[in-house]
Amino acid sequence: MEWPYPGLPAAVVAEFAGHKVAGLPFFAPETVTTDHGSVYRNHHLVDVQRLFGCNILPSRVLRPTDKQVVERAFGSIRTLLFEQLLGYTGIDVADRGADPEGDATWTIEEMEHLIATWIVQVWQRRRLGEHSPSWDPGGDHSPNSLFAASFAQGGFAMEIPSPELYYQLLPEHSVTRIHGRRGVKVRGLWYDGPALDPYRDQRSTRGGKRKGQWIVHREPRDRRTVFFQDPLSHEWHPLSWTGLPPEEKVPAFGDARVRDLLHRVERAGLKPKTDAELLPLLLDLIGLRTPVTQWPTRLKKSQRTEYARDVTQAEAAAADRPTTARSDKKTAVRTADGTVVPLRWPDQARQAAESLDAERRRRRKEAGPSQLALPPPLGASYRKGNVFILPDEDQCNAAEPTIGDAEQEED
Repeated sequence: MEWPYPGLPAAVVAEFAGHKVAGLPFFAPETVTTDHGSVYRNHHLVDVQRLFGCNILPSRVLRPTDKQVVERAFGSIRTLLFEQLLGYTGIDVADRGADPEGDATWTIEEMEHLIATWIVQVWQRRRLGEHSPSWDPGGDHSPNSLFAASFAQGGFAMEIPSPELYYQLLPEHSVTRIHGRRGVKVRGLWYDGPALDPYRDQRSTRGGKRKGQWIVHREPRDRRTVFFQDPLSHEWHPLSWTGLPPEEKVPAFGDARVRDLLHRVERAGLKPKTDAELLPLLLDLIGLRTPVTQWPTRLKKSQRTEYARDVTQAEAAAADRPTTARSDKKTAVRTADGTVVPLRWPDQARQAAESLDAERRRRRKEAGPSQLALPPPLGASYRKGNVFILPDEDQCNAAEPTIGDAEQEED
C-alpha cells in the first residue's frame, strides 16, 4: 500500500520525516473549498488559514458542483464500500435490513482503518476508463498515476511540519494579566506552571491588535493542560490545571465536561475559592456514581456518547501532541511489551474513584491536626536505668543551683 514518490527515494522521505511514510506527500494546500457550516467560518479556522498561508473559498449556496470532488468521493464510498458492510442502514428505510443494529460489528478504530485501506488500495488505484486525461486518452491511468505525472511535470516542495505546529494550531486566548498566585484563567479554569514565574503581575510587551496581552493556547479535547510560549526563548511550556491533585491521576475531560461543570456550580450557588474544590464535582460528572456494570446496557445513549467522546478525544489529543510533551499515562496504559492500551469505561471509572479517594485523603491531612508522637511502651523507663540507684553527688550538685547562683540570677 505504499505510494512511490516520483524522482525521490522513499528512504530520503523517511529520513526527513523520521518515520516510514506510506502514501501521504508533504505539501500545503493553496485553496480549501468549504460549505457554509459554522465550523468553517469561526475565528480558529481563520487563524489556521493564516498560519498555513492558504485561502478558504466558500462554495456558492445550492451549488454542489463547486465541491463536486468531495460529493463524488462520499457517494463512491457509500455505494462501493458502505453498502457491502453488515449493519448498513442506508439512505432510505426501504433499503434497510431486518435488524441493522444487531448486525453492526465495527468499532470506530476498525471503521477508520477500513476506510483508509479502501482509499489507498482501491480508490486511488482504480482505472479511470473514459475519464482519462486529454493528453493521453487511450492510456491506462489511475489517480495515483495522474498524481505522479503532475509531480513529475511541475515538481513539489517537500514540506515537513515542525513539532511546534501542534501548539500553533490550537485555539488562542488573550490574557490581560498573569495572576501572581493563581496563574492564568482560560474558559473558567485556572492554570499555572513554573514558566509563568518571570512574568507574574506584568503586562505583555506585545503590540498590534492584542497589545499588552498574553497569549495562551487551549487544547479543546483535553482541558487538563494549556500551553504557553515564552516570549523570549520561544519555547512552549505546558500549564497544568490548578485543580489537579499532586498525583495528577485524573481522567481526561474536554470542553463539554467543563461547560457542564461550570453550569452545575452556578446552579448550586457555589463560589469556590480555588479550583481544587471543583475536582470532586468533576469526578462526579465523569461517571463515578453510575456502577460500571450498568454502563453498557442501562446507560442512556447520550451518556454513552459523552463517555466515548471523552476517551476518543483524549486519545486523539495524545497522538497529535509532540513526543516530548505527551502524557499517555493519563489516558492509556503502556504494557511491558510497549503496547499502548487505551483506558475504557471500567478503567476510567476506576481511575476516577482512585482520584477522588486521593483528593479526600489529601484534604483530611491538610484539615486535621498534626500526627501526635506515639507514647513510649510500658517499661521503657525501667530499661533505661534502675530507679533504685541513687544519683551521684556531682550530678545532684549540677542539677540543683546553689544560693550564690540564685543571688547572681536575681541581680
